[in-house]
Amino acid sequence: MTMIFAHRGFSGYYPENTMLAFQKVAEETKADGIELDIQLTKDGEIVIMHDEMLDRTTNGSGLLKDHTLEELKMLSVGVNIKGFFPRQTIPTMREYFDWLKTTKLITNIELKTSIFEYEGIEEKLIAMVKEYGLEEQVWYSSFNHYTIARIKKLMPEAKCGLLMDTWLVNVGDYAASQGAASVNSRSYFCLKEGVATDLHKHGIILQAWTPNDEELMQQLIDAGTDILITNFPDKAAKVIGR
Repeated sequence: MTMIFAHRGFSGYYPENTMLAFQKVAEETKADGIELDIQLTKDGEIVIMHDEMLDRTTNGSGLLKDHTLEELKMLSVGVNIKGFFPRQTIPTMREYFDWLKTTKLITNIELKTSIFEYEGIEEKLIAMVKEYGLEEQVWYSSFNHYTIARIKKLMPEAKCGLLMDTWLVNVGDYAASQGAASVNSRSYFCLKEGVATDLHKHGIILQAWTPNDEELMQQLIDAGTDILITNFPDKAAKVIGR
């Protein structure tokens, strides 16, 4: 059965990567999990945010990494979203884990290390996952496959996804060579004939981002995609028939 992960929380209707968007996944959808993004602050704290720059989603500016947690917490998140919501701030990983442990949701954490590697972020994250006892609920992904290698070294049993935005030949062989549990790719690559079959032959699942159209969701399901990472988990549930 195809699974549903809410992309940056229930971001089709609520400010992305905020506690509100995450909580609404549990309250208003039938999603199996949440996909979110993490980076490190200037003082080494793990926070949840997609962009390296603050400008698009907050009332701040500049690089996230150049600000301390205290400075970041003064900002409001969701300034790019129309509507009236309670003020949201950039969540910390601890805030999220305090909430996650009260649910049964899976969390696919994307480590945003493609532009800035954030030295030590893998060790910090794995230590926190173990501290909270969330080993079974947390999966990992990154476009930086060196990050995935470091995660696997720290926690060999970790479920890791290789994020890709390219037409990779023999994707199953490559993913298996990296010990990956999944390949997470754009929808157009997931629809390419033979991709899902190749991965499944190696025991690897296929995750598609970010299908928000119901027709595309159905095409991906028909093509053998295992997980839809979507801004609209409510629409995905309708397509799947939940």
